[in-house]
Amino acid sequence: MANAHSEARRIGEEIRRARVLQGRSQTDVAAALGYHQSKLSRLEGGRGTEDIRVLRAVARELGIPPQRLGLAPAQDASATDPEADDMHRRTFLTASIAAIAAPNPPTTSHGHLVRALLPGPGPEGTGSPQDTADLYRRVGAALSLFHTCNYTELERTLPCLIADLRAASTGDRDAVSGLLATAYQTTTSLLLKQHDQGNAWLAVGRAMAEAERSGDPVVLASSVRVQAHVLVREKHTSEAVTLVRHTADQLTGSYDRRSPKYLAAVGLLLLRGMTAASIGGDRAATKEFLTEAKAVSQYVTLDRPDAWATFSPTNVALHELSALVAFGDAGLALQAARPLMRRHIPVPERRAALWVEAARAYSQQGRLADGYQALRIAETCAAQDIRRPDVRHLVADMAARDRRRTLPELHQFSRQLGVPA
Repeated sequence: MANAHSEARRIGEEIRRARVLQGRSQTDVAAALGYHQSKLSRLEGGRGTEDIRVLRAVARELGIPPQRLGLAPAQDASATDPEADDMHRRTFLTASIAAIAAPNPPTTSHGHLVRALLPGPGPEGTGSPQDTADLYRRVGAALSLFHTCNYTELERTLPCLIADLRAASTGDRDAVSGLLATAYQTTTSLLLKQHDQGNAWLAVGRAMAEAERSGDPVVLASSVRVQAHVLVREKHTSEAVTLVRHTADQLTGSYDRRSPKYLAAVGLLLLRGMTAASIGGDRAATKEFLTEAKAVSQYVTLDRPDAWATFSPTNVALHELSALVAFGDAGLALQAARPLMRRHIPVPERRAALWVEAARAYSQQGRLADGYQALRIAETCAAQDIRRPDVRHLVADMAARDRRRTLPELHQFSRQLGVPA
């Protein structure tokens, strides 16, 4: 292990030396390669040097003999063929997902929704032919249900939607695979809200398989994002960071020439990496993901409940707040929350998240009354979101700490949620 670290540092120093001798900045070289500046910074620091394709690109750009970076001379098509590079990326992702961790078995049954994820006959669909445009509209409606925290209706909607997507006989199979992957992604997110990691593993496996079939980098990035979310829930934070980091490195850069949907997918992926890093206690990685997410947010604002992805500078600020709470920096978190509390946030899930994170920060400071008030405001934003296990556990913890019962309304709220202290 020590030898590997030493070799990585040596390679990083070779790259740095070649760049400096040419009088070029990290930003200049990274832009020429189509990467973010932080990617080159990591390489020069001895991180990420295991990606042979990236090292070959750096060697070509800086005129470094491949052997000095531990590479054999390029003799095959994969060194210069974009399609081969894309296949390398997909293969890496598939292998990573299969090898990172074995999922726990499903622990909760959701009837029709779970049957829709299993092989073989599942719940019945509408039985009527539907074109791609109608399927696209229905998937968008399901996403809107998630963004507005209407989880009960979403769970009723998804099985029939998945059945119709699986039965679709339209000629545009790539598009249908992308829509089906999105439906599975939404299912994964819903199951994670309910703390059903077992069935979430099943759903995200389906999402990744359909994303691969679609060949769409936006769909692939979104599927990797929910995969990382499942990994974080299973406490595999470092693996989640690695998965997000590798995927994002293939997609970042040239933001001024990307579509809003592409940028939103990349931005949300970076925010998921930021969440994973902060939960894992990695401040450096958290800062890197935050910097890159802010760069993406300069080019796109999708901040509506009916958008396919809700990514904007506001969403970045909300995730920065969550990271501060994860690190236990309650004072800084509340300082970051105050301007957001005065900002219009159109998406109910995001509005509720702001006040829940504020409640966590207040709780960290022992300000239980303020925390309770924040939770009641969150309830007005998204009543169903307050009843998910994460928030119910927070309320139960706050009530348990009020040993003298100076806040009877907090204890009543706890009983209403079914989690008395």
